[in-house]
Amino acid sequence: MAEESAAAQSDAKLARQRASLLDAALRHVPFDGWTWTAIDAGARDLKLAPGEAQRLFPGGPQELIRAFSAEADRTMLETLEGFDLAAMKVREKVAAGVRARLEAVAAHREAVRSGLSFFALPLNAAAGLTCLYRTVDAIWYAAGDKATDYNFYTKRALLAGVYSSTLLFWLNDKSEDSSATWAFLDRRIGEVLQVAGRLGKGVGAAMSLPDRFMAALTARREAARRGRGPMRSPPRR
Repeated sequence: MAEESAAAQSDAKLARQRASLLDAALRHVPFDGWTWTAIDAGARDLKLAPGEAQRLFPGGPQELIRAFSAEADRTMLETLEGFDLAAMKVREKVAAGVRARLEAVAAHREAVRSGLSFFALPLNAAAGLTCLYRTVDAIWYAAGDKATDYNFYTKRALLAGVYSSTLLFWLNDKSEDSSATWAFLDRRIGEVLQVAGRLGKGVGAAMSLPDRFMAALTARREAARRGRGPMRSPPRR
Protein backbone atom coordinates (compact mmCIF):
# COMPACT_ATOMS: atom_id res chain seq x y z
CA MET A 1 0.00 0.00 0.00
CA ALA A 2 2.84 2.39 0.84
CA GLU A 3 4.45 1.77 -2.56
CA GLU A 4 1.15 2.36 -4.35
CA SER A 5 0.64 5.60 -2.41
CA ALA A 6 4.14 6.79 -3.25
CA ALA A 7 3.59 5.98 -6.94
CA ALA A 8 0.29 7.86 -6.95
CA GLN A 9 1.93 10.89 -5.35
CA SER A 10 4.74 10.76 -7.90
CA ASP A 11 2.24 10.59 -10.78
CA ALA A 12 0.27 13.51 -9.34
CA LYS A 13 3.43 15.58 -8.99
CA LEU A 14 4.45 14.82 -12.57
CA ALA A 15 0.98 15.81 -13.80
CA ARG A 16 1.20 19.13 -11.94
CA GLN A 17 4.65 19.83 -13.35
CA ARG A 18 3.52 19.05 -16.88
CA ALA A 19 0.44 21.25 -16.48
CA SER A 20 2.58 24.13 -15.21
CA LEU A 21 4.99 23.87 -18.13
CA LEU A 22 2.12 23.63 -20.60
CA ASP A 23 0.58 26.81 -19.22
CA ALA A 24 3.93 28.60 -19.31
CA ALA A 25 4.74 27.46 -22.85
CA LEU A 26 1.31 28.53 -24.09
CA ARG A 27 2.26 32.15 -23.45
CA HIS A 28 5.00 31.78 -26.06
CA VAL A 29 3.25 29.58 -28.66
CA PRO A 30 1.52 32.52 -30.42
CA PHE A 31 4.97 33.96 -31.17
CA ASP A 32 7.18 30.88 -31.48
CA GLY A 33 4.68 28.25 -32.61
CA TRP A 34 4.53 24.72 -31.22
CA THR A 35 8.31 24.39 -31.01
CA TRP A 36 11.08 23.62 -28.57
CA THR A 37 11.68 27.38 -28.51
CA ALA A 38 8.29 27.88 -26.85
CA ILE A 39 8.84 24.96 -24.48
CA ASP A 40 12.27 26.20 -23.43
CA ALA A 41 10.93 29.73 -22.95
CA GLY A 42 8.21 28.37 -20.67
CA ALA A 43 10.80 26.39 -18.75
CA ARG A 44 12.87 29.53 -18.23
CA ASP A 45 9.79 31.38 -16.98
CA LEU A 46 9.35 28.64 -14.37
CA LYS A 47 13.08 28.65 -13.61
CA LEU A 48 13.30 24.92 -14.27
CA ALA A 49 16.65 23.20 -14.17
CA PRO A 50 18.30 22.35 -17.51
CA GLY A 51 16.86 19.17 -18.96
CA GLU A 52 13.59 19.40 -16.98
CA ALA A 53 11.54 20.43 -20.02
CA GLN A 54 12.74 17.40 -21.96
CA ARG A 55 12.02 15.16 -18.97
CA LEU A 56 8.46 16.47 -18.70
CA PHE A 57 7.76 16.40 -22.45
CA PRO A 58 10.24 13.95 -24.00
CA GLY A 59 8.11 13.91 -27.16
CA GLY A 60 8.70 17.62 -27.62
CA PRO A 61 6.19 19.95 -29.31
CA GLN A 62 3.99 17.11 -30.55
CA GLU A 63 3.57 15.75 -27.03
CA LEU A 64 2.91 19.27 -25.73
CA ILE A 65 0.12 19.93 -28.21
CA ARG A 66 -1.42 16.52 -27.50
CA ALA A 67 -1.45 17.46 -23.80
CA PHE A 68 -3.10 20.78 -24.69
CA SER A 69 -5.80 18.98 -26.69
CA ALA A 70 -6.38 16.41 -23.94
CA GLU A 71 -6.74 19.15 -21.33
CA ALA A 72 -9.27 20.95 -23.53
CA ASP A 73 -11.22 17.69 -23.91
CA ARG A 74 -11.22 17.26 -20.13
CA THR A 75 -12.48 20.82 -19.60
CA MET A 76 -15.18 20.24 -22.21
CA LEU A 77 -16.41 17.12 -20.43
CA GLU A 78 -16.47 18.93 -17.10
CA THR A 79 -18.60 21.66 -18.69
CA LEU A 80 -21.01 19.12 -20.15
CA GLU A 81 -21.48 17.56 -16.72
CA GLY A 82 -23.31 20.73 -15.77
CA PHE A 83 -25.93 20.17 -18.51
CA ASP A 84 -29.08 18.10 -18.20
CA LEU A 85 -28.04 16.02 -21.20
CA ALA A 86 -30.77 13.45 -20.60
CA ALA A 87 -33.38 16.10 -21.38
CA MET A 88 -31.65 17.26 -24.58
CA LYS A 89 -32.00 16.04 -28.14
CA VAL A 90 -29.00 14.43 -29.80
CA ARG A 91 -28.31 17.45 -32.01
CA GLU A 92 -28.45 19.69 -28.92
CA LYS A 93 -25.98 17.46 -27.08
CA VAL A 94 -23.57 17.47 -30.01
CA ALA A 95 -23.87 21.24 -30.45
CA ALA A 96 -23.26 21.74 -26.73
CA GLY A 97 -20.17 19.52 -26.94
CA VAL A 98 -18.65 21.37 -29.89
CA ARG A 99 -19.38 24.73 -28.28
CA ALA A 100 -17.92 23.64 -24.93
CA ARG A 101 -14.77 22.39 -26.69
CA LEU A 102 -14.22 25.68 -28.50
CA GLU A 103 -14.89 27.69 -25.37
CA ALA A 104 -12.33 25.53 -23.56
CA VAL A 105 -9.59 26.92 -25.84
CA ALA A 106 -11.01 30.42 -26.31
CA ALA A 107 -8.22 31.96 -24.22
CA HIS A 108 -5.64 30.44 -26.56
CA ARG A 109 -7.09 31.22 -29.97
CA GLU A 110 -3.73 32.08 -31.53
CA ALA A 111 -2.18 28.90 -30.14
CA VAL A 112 -5.02 26.95 -31.75
CA ARG A 113 -4.40 28.74 -35.04
CA SER A 114 -0.71 27.85 -34.81
CA GLY A 115 -1.74 24.28 -34.01
CA LEU A 116 -3.51 23.97 -37.36
CA SER A 117 -0.29 24.84 -39.16
CA PHE A 118 1.57 22.38 -36.94
CA PHE A 119 -0.81 19.53 -37.76
CA ALA A 120 -0.71 20.39 -41.45
CA LEU A 121 2.94 19.31 -41.56
CA PRO A 122 3.16 15.72 -42.90
CA LEU A 123 5.18 14.63 -39.87
CA ASN A 124 2.38 15.74 -37.52
CA ALA A 125 -0.70 14.86 -39.59
CA ALA A 126 -1.32 11.54 -37.82
CA ALA A 127 -1.13 13.23 -34.40
CA GLY A 128 -3.62 15.83 -35.60
CA LEU A 129 -6.10 13.20 -36.70
CA THR A 130 -5.65 11.37 -33.39
CA CYS A 131 -6.45 14.53 -31.43
CA LEU A 132 -9.44 15.20 -33.66
CA TYR A 133 -10.73 11.65 -33.20
CA ARG A 134 -10.37 11.78 -29.42
CA THR A 135 -12.28 15.05 -29.29
CA VAL A 136 -15.25 13.88 -31.37
CA ASP A 137 -15.26 10.52 -29.60
CA ALA A 138 -15.44 12.32 -26.24
CA ILE A 139 -18.36 14.42 -27.48
CA TRP A 140 -20.28 11.37 -28.65
CA TYR A 141 -19.48 9.54 -25.41
CA ALA A 142 -20.84 12.47 -23.40
CA ALA A 143 -23.91 12.49 -25.65
CA GLY A 144 -24.58 8.88 -24.63
CA ASP A 145 -23.71 7.22 -27.93
CA LYS A 146 -23.74 3.43 -27.60
CA ALA A 147 -23.23 2.47 -31.24
CA THR A 148 -21.01 -0.56 -31.83
CA ASP A 149 -21.56 -1.21 -35.56
CA TYR A 150 -20.41 0.85 -38.55
CA ASN A 151 -22.48 3.76 -37.22
CA PHE A 152 -19.83 4.20 -34.51
CA TYR A 153 -17.29 5.28 -37.14
CA THR A 154 -19.76 7.11 -39.34
CA LYS A 155 -20.97 9.29 -36.47
CA ARG A 156 -17.42 10.23 -35.55
CA ALA A 157 -16.46 10.96 -39.14
CA LEU A 158 -19.53 13.17 -39.55
CA LEU A 159 -18.81 15.03 -36.33
CA ALA A 160 -15.15 15.42 -37.33
CA GLY A 161 -16.34 17.39 -40.34
CA VAL A 162 -18.73 19.49 -38.26
CA TYR A 163 -16.15 20.22 -35.58
CA SER A 164 -13.26 21.02 -37.92
CA SER A 165 -15.28 23.32 -40.18
CA THR A 166 -16.74 25.11 -37.16
CA LEU A 167 -13.26 25.47 -35.69
CA LEU A 168 -12.00 27.13 -38.87
CA PHE A 169 -15.02 29.47 -38.89
CA TRP A 170 -14.57 30.30 -35.18
CA LEU A 171 -10.92 31.27 -35.62
CA ASN A 172 -11.95 34.14 -37.90
CA ASP A 173 -15.23 35.04 -36.20
CA LYS A 174 -15.40 38.66 -35.03
CA SER A 175 -19.04 38.58 -33.91
CA GLU A 176 -20.03 39.33 -30.32
CA ASP A 177 -19.83 36.24 -28.09
CA SER A 178 -19.05 34.22 -31.24
CA SER A 179 -22.76 34.29 -32.13
CA ALA A 180 -21.98 33.81 -35.83
CA THR A 181 -20.02 30.64 -35.01
CA TRP A 182 -22.91 29.11 -33.05
CA ALA A 183 -25.28 29.90 -35.92
CA PHE A 184 -22.82 28.28 -38.35
CA LEU A 185 -22.60 25.24 -36.06
CA ASP A 186 -26.38 24.84 -36.05
CA ARG A 187 -26.45 25.00 -39.85
CA ARG A 188 -23.67 22.42 -40.18
CA ILE A 189 -25.41 20.02 -37.81
CA GLY A 190 -28.61 20.45 -39.81
CA GLU A 191 -26.74 19.57 -43.00
CA VAL A 192 -25.19 16.50 -41.36
CA LEU A 193 -28.57 15.29 -40.16
CA GLN A 194 -29.76 15.36 -43.75
CA VAL A 195 -26.78 13.19 -44.72
CA ALA A 196 -27.39 10.88 -41.77
CA GLY A 197 -30.95 10.44 -42.96
CA ARG A 198 -29.58 9.04 -46.21
CA LEU A 199 -26.82 6.82 -44.77
CA GLY A 200 -27.04 4.39 -47.63
CA LYS A 201 -25.86 7.12 -49.99
CA GLY A 202 -23.92 9.30 -47.58
CA VAL A 203 -21.52 6.98 -45.76
CA GLY A 204 -18.74 7.34 -48.31
CA ALA A 205 -18.93 11.14 -48.22
CA ALA A 206 -19.07 11.11 -44.44
CA MET A 207 -15.98 8.96 -44.10
CA SER A 208 -13.98 11.35 -46.31
CA LEU A 209 -14.48 14.32 -44.00
CA PRO A 210 -11.24 13.91 -41.98
CA ASP A 211 -9.29 13.79 -45.25
CA ARG A 212 -11.03 16.97 -46.38
CA PHE A 213 -10.13 18.55 -43.04
CA MET A 214 -6.43 17.83 -43.48
CA ALA A 215 -6.59 19.04 -47.09
CA ALA A 216 -8.09 22.31 -45.84
CA LEU A 217 -5.31 22.70 -43.28
CA THR A 218 -2.66 22.04 -45.93
CA ALA A 219 -4.26 24.60 -48.24
CA ARG A 220 -4.29 27.18 -45.44
CA ARG A 221 -0.62 26.50 -44.70
CA GLU A 222 0.36 26.86 -48.34
CA ALA A 223 -1.59 30.13 -48.60
CA ALA A 224 0.16 31.43 -45.49
CA ARG A 225 3.55 30.37 -46.86
CA ARG A 226 2.96 32.17 -50.15
CA GLY A 227 1.79 35.28 -48.35
CA ARG A 228 4.49 35.52 -45.67
CA GLY A 229 7.39 33.51 -46.98
CA PRO A 230 8.61 30.07 -45.87
CA MET A 231 7.43 28.91 -42.47
CA ARG A 232 10.13 28.26 -39.90
CA SER A 233 10.93 24.69 -39.08
CA PRO A 234 11.04 23.74 -35.39
CA PRO A 235 14.57 24.12 -34.00
CA ARG A 236 16.44 20.90 -33.55
CA ARG A 237 17.50 19.70 -30.14
